[in-house]
Amino acid sequence: MIDPSLYFTTIVAGIYIKSIDRVQSTMSSSETTDREHHKEKKEEEKEGEKEGFIEKVKDFFHDIGEKIEGAIGFGKPDADLSGIHIPHISLHKAEIVVDVTIKNPNPVPIPLVDIDYLIESDGRKLVSGLIPDAGTIHAHGSEVVKIPVVLIFDDIKNTYSDIKPGSIIPYKVRVALLVDVPIIGRITIPLEKTGEIPIPYKPDVDVEKIKFKKFSFEQTDADLHLKLENKNDFDLGLNALDYEIWLSEISVGSAELTESTKIDKQGISKMIIPISFRPKDFGSALWDMIRGRGTGYTIKGNIDADTPFGNMKLPIIKEGGTTKLKKEDDDDDDDDE
Repeated sequence: MIDPSLYFTTIVAGIYIKSIDRVQSTMSSSETTDREHHKEKKEEEKEGEKEGFIEKVKDFFHDIGEKIEGAIGFGKPDADLSGIHIPHISLHKAEIVVDVTIKNPNPVPIPLVDIDYLIESDGRKLVSGLIPDAGTIHAHGSEVVKIPVVLIFDDIKNTYSDIKPGSIIPYKVRVALLVDVPIIGRITIPLEKTGEIPIPYKPDVDVEKIKFKKFSFEQTDADLHLKLENKNDFDLGLNALDYEIWLSEISVGSAELTESTKIDKQGISKMIIPISFRPKDFGSALWDMIRGRGTGYTIKGNIDADTPFGNMKLPIIKEGGTTKLKKEDDDDDDDDE
């Protein structure tokens, strides 16, 4: 027979041992969690110390750079989009030169790595390009870098149908300069400038009439009454006119006239040009001329004109026109037009 006191003691001892095991297990789990937390904390501290060290290194080199920059005189260059010129403009294209002035404050030359440029109108690209290895800016020097650009008007009109011949459109030039400065490194200098540029249109030309003082089959001197219509939204300051004219498919001569006159935008100018011709060369067409029935003509030439955008040479041409040969003292219904 088992002693009850011994049985009770055994049960109590078992419960005690299990409790100890639970406490030890809990303590072991807690210690493990504490160790892991401590490990993570140490890793975080190490990472923080690493980042702090990197930042200190960065700050150190930044401070050193500033001290060297201050001691030696390194600095960022200044740049300005100083001018835009149009050395040549015609009916088909405009040659543009963009001037960029760059000042180098440093005691050593600095390379101009790239020039990136864009010309746009109302946010639409007209032309763009990249000029690599664009040169060197001398130490403590100033250089004017010229960027040549060509605008082809047919390309613009074909791309943007709302841009009409004879109109003036706004433009914006954007330039990005990439320079390499010692200590500082590579930097980009953005520049921009706005302006206006025309899309030229050739003037309309018309021979209103031909008036003569004295008619001779061998040679007749006459005055050609010419009308020029400016179809552009800008004035034309006419300097010179060269032309060749055919009456009834017979050339009656060519000449170059120097005459200064202003043709207002969307305006008309009239000119009187002396000519000489031999009526007997016209054959049967001569009788139509004499009877005032009208004479077919063709005129081709060019005008030299000053504009707000520079000098232009624009063609004039009219084929299949009809005019009348009249005596000088004839009254004209259209003289006052």
